[in-house]
Amino acid sequence: MSTRRNTLFSGVLIAVASVAIGLVIAARLDLVSSPTAQTINTSAGPAMPAMNSAAITGQLGANTFRDIADAQTPMVVNIRTESQGQTQELSQFFGDEFLRRFFDDPPEQRRQPREENGGPSGRPTVAAGTGFVIDQAGFILTNNHVVEDALKIEVTFFGDDDELYEARVIGRDRLTDSALLELIDPPDYPLPEAQFGDSDQMRAGDWVMAIGNPFGLGHTVTVGVISAVGRPFTQIPGRSQSVIQTDAAINPGNSGGPLLNLRGEVIGINTAIVSDRPSNLGIGFAVPINTVREILPQLRTGKVTRGVIGVSIWPVTDDDYEYLGLDEPMGAIVSQIFSDGPANDSDLELEDVIVSFDGERVESVEDLQQKVVDTRPGTVVELGVYRGGAPTTVPITIGELDLGTEGQPTRVVVEDLNTGFGMRLQDLTAESARRLDIAPGTAGAVVTDVDPNGSALAGGVRPDDLITTVNRQPVSTAAEAIRELNRVESGRLAFLLILRGNSQALLRVRKE
Repeated sequence: MSTRRNTLFSGVLIAVASVAIGLVIAARLDLVSSPTAQTINTSAGPAMPAMNSAAITGQLGANTFRDIADAQTPMVVNIRTESQGQTQELSQFFGDEFLRRFFDDPPEQRRQPREENGGPSGRPTVAAGTGFVIDQAGFILTNNHVVEDALKIEVTFFGDDDELYEARVIGRDRLTDSALLELIDPPDYPLPEAQFGDSDQMRAGDWVMAIGNPFGLGHTVTVGVISAVGRPFTQIPGRSQSVIQTDAAINPGNSGGPLLNLRGEVIGINTAIVSDRPSNLGIGFAVPINTVREILPQLRTGKVTRGVIGVSIWPVTDDDYEYLGLDEPMGAIVSQIFSDGPANDSDLELEDVIVSFDGERVESVEDLQQKVVDTRPGTVVELGVYRGGAPTTVPITIGELDLGTEGQPTRVVVEDLNTGFGMRLQDLTAESARRLDIAPGTAGAVVTDVDPNGSALAGGVRPDDLITTVNRQPVSTAAEAIRELNRVESGRLAFLLILRGNSQALLRVRKE
């Protein structure tokens, strides 16, 4: 990429840094190929990259990081995209979500008014990111959010910044934030390939290196350590992905770049940072390369298929495991069964505690989610559950997860998760009134989901509660309940009159 273009991207992100406040998503990780990855016909896509699981041994020397940078920088690419869709507006950085994506957006575009469709005055919006080559045939891994909705994708190589090579998307996956690209007309010289390490062997304290395109400064090298592994990262509402935490500097533009071990092998794809400004504070996240490697065969087909059972689940806590008949906190509590999901056609019931999946112990909500999504749709599995303190089994046929609608309201949901209280509401319908045995003529808003970390749960709110008044104001619909809840100031209490079964209760919930 030319010096002029690099200067443009630098100016973009520096301009945003002066105003953006909040937690920012800056860089995302993906998987790479190993030294023994095969080169295959482009029509078939890249072969499954080999993975080096040998223990990392040897001493750290004065030239260790220099040698890694010299050897691995050439396989890292800068990515430039153009799209008609709106990029993230600055107002989004002031929202309630815990983490937000961050893209380059030239300051001259930001100053101009945006039309409803497209960038300023309908002109393309420019963004930048990073990727890495996994096959000499011209296949590249990067983040989904780098290329999502892109109309044009261009790639530049180390030492060849003045040449732009157009690429196309082969497959994308929102859950792991990964994307597989193919160069339409690759360079006429051999492409260096990334090597895959084993992300499962990484532990806190291990040295790592990140290479990327921060602020448009292509092929920048940063070094740090693994801060933690197995961090839950919410990519899609209600679903989390285990990621690697690192203090290696990751900044806007690093998205999609590799995180390397001391052998120079990719063990993660840089995907996000936590910061109160659009720059690094030493908390970055990368998607483990093993996670992406597992879905690479599906990425090259253009579609990643995952399982779903159609329930909302709660974690089992220290406060309730004995009440549930368990010897320890483990498993996941069924808090909602969706009418259009596989669980609705099974014998699964609300308040069942799922403790095993196809014979394997379920440790937590995240563990159950991972086991389900890893199961092929159509498979019949046995769920081990505790119901009323007694163990039983429930067979269920795994359905196909649709990430396009995942986390979106169903046709009767009026409002999404209310981040001030941590609960989801829907209108009381004839169907839900029959299911909850609510008398005819009763009005209110049904609680369909409760954030396990939210104030509603702490205040005693449970799924299937019917909220009839908010601060003494009767509410007949979810929209009316949300309206009254939004009138409550942050830090103040809301008094909710709820109907639970045949009993009424008054609850106090503090707005976050």
